[in-house]
Amino acid sequence: MDERKTSANSYLMPRFVAFLRGVSPMNLKMADLKQCLEAAVFTEVKTILSSGNVAFHATIGDEEALARSIEEQLQRKLGRSFPVTVRSVEHLRKLLARDPFSNYSFPKGAKQVVTFLWRAPDAKLALPIRYEGVTIHEVKGLEVFTSYVPHPKGPVFMNLLEKTFGKEQTTRTWETVKKCSQA
Repeated sequence: MDERKTSANSYLMPRFVAFLRGVSPMNLKMADLKQCLEAAVFTEVKTILSSGNVAFHATIGDEEALARSIEEQLQRKLGRSFPVTVRSVEHLRKLLARDPFSNYSFPKGAKQVVTFLWRAPDAKLALPIRYEGVTIHEVKGLEVFTSYVPHPKGPVFMNLLEKTFGKEQTTRTWETVKKCSQA
């Protein structure tokens, strides 16, 4: 097949980003992740950073189905899997344009993170929630917007997010989300 035709057809398909939970350079090589997605017939596959972020084009637009497909492909090809969250690049760009963090002020050195939930929270939360330099500012749909100041005890923000929302989620820095939206 003509390579130019394949590439041109890819751009007619929606673009997505998969965020894998619990990935580090020690437990998954990005080249292996890329090969798994290419074997699953996704196109224009590009990994972003080394923390389990990968952009791709797909013919189907159901994010949950795409996530399950990637998990199954990882299991088949690598003998292990990681929980996967998928968002369209269009959704990420709208999120960035809305810039929920612009509504808040932060202490010096604070970091902003986005948590992608797999399901809506069970209860209405009284926000903001604050704990040891961490502030959960806002929940919008399936995304949580949090800031934190690095803590000597390590990632206390992750503990608060898991305590509040459970483990069915994955978190990325605002800067990583920006990079993913451009992939």
